[in-house]
Amino acid sequence: MIRARVITCSDAASSGTREDRSGPAVRDILVAEGYEVDAVMIVVDEIEAIATAIENATGDGARLVVTTGGTGIAPRDVTPEATMKVCERVIPGFGELMRSTSLRSTPMATLSRAQAAIRGTALIVNLPGSVNGATENLRSVLALFPHALELLAGAPVEHAENR
Repeated sequence: MIRARVITCSDAASSGTREDRSGPAVRDILVAEGYEVDAVMIVVDEIEAIATAIENATGDGARLVVTTGGTGIAPRDVTPEATMKVCERVIPGFGELMRSTSLRSTPMATLSRAQAAIRGTALIVNLPGSVNGATENLRSVLALFPHALELLAGAPVEHAENR
């Protein structure tokens, strides 16, 4: 079973002024898909706090780290920057697919900076903070996780023929 961690990036949720609903919603989807979610944690919208939480998650053995929140364009939305501070490479197709999927629901999806990146053999996925945005974006890329994680682990992977 693949270990995962969910990190909610939110000043309001970290201060207790707003309930974190996106983190538990993401956890529920991951658990239903067979991932072992070792924690759902909340951090403030600060680059160092988010970067440290990602480092700690992968250091604890999480191969999948899913963040919610901080992917917009507001001044405190710094999750992609924090992620890239501790990751080696971005996977552009994940962000493209998430935005494309969200555009069916809202024209504001174009403002999203949702993305995925690589840290060693771990996959880091940054989702929007709203429950609908987080779950919709997660479901749009969920089927890619097993193959991506196999590739990151260095396992030989058979590629399906195009049909």
